[in-house]
Amino acid sequence: MVLTSVALLACGGGEETPPEALLDRSSTEEPRLPPDGSPFAARVVIVGTSLTAGMGLSDPLGESWVGQLQRMADSAGIPAVMTNAGVSGDTSAGGLRRLEWLLEEQPADVVVVELGANDGLRGLDLQALEANLRAMVRVTRNANPDASVVLAGMEAPPNLGEAYTAGFRDVFLRVAEDLDVVLIPFLLDGVAGVAELNQGDGIHPTPEGHRRMARTAWSVLEPVLREAARRAGDRAQEGP
Repeated sequence: MVLTSVALLACGGGEETPPEALLDRSSTEEPRLPPDGSPFAARVVIVGTSLTAGMGLSDPLGESWVGQLQRMADSAGIPAVMTNAGVSGDTSAGGLRRLEWLLEEQPADVVVVELGANDGLRGLDLQALEANLRAMVRVTRNANPDASVVLAGMEAPPNLGEAYTAGFRDVFLRVAEDLDVVLIPFLLDGVAGVAELNQGDGIHPTPEGHRRMARTAWSVLEPVLREAARRAGDRAQEGP
């Protein structure tokens, strides 16, 4: 299993900045710590497929949407540590199998679930997909009742038929509504099907495609990260 971390800390607060400006700032600056010097931050684990792992990129750590999301959090002054837990080829069943162990090794304040794309590509059973996503929410909350769960919505290929694609979309909507989970409606919005934003296989985004994904995710994740950072600060002040 591939498990890598991007860990730059930044002080909290500050005025809101447009997402594109956050992406354009340098990620090579020295890490900034909160005013009291304590190295606390919100712990963010992103569980996903090759879309998260950055398959085909020359620098998967930095160019993937997770790496760019880290840079946006740093630039916005949100203390957060992103762990990229993307595994190429993973299905919702595979993600569920490794999640409990992953959260034992990497405790999380926020868990982002980017799974289902490979289920859709393979036309796997929708009831199983939904059961796996629901179980991942349960596992996350068992590991940390205060953790926020964010579900990255996906779309199934149209060649699988209207009934399947509509049912696939509804799975994400239903899980988010039933379990009070934050939903990114479609992580590949504006990227899927756009030739210049995808690599030669037409499936995996280019660095610019990942930038678009990061902006899409940021519009939903920013308030979640700010709240998680606030909780992390409270936890640090309370001490062991």
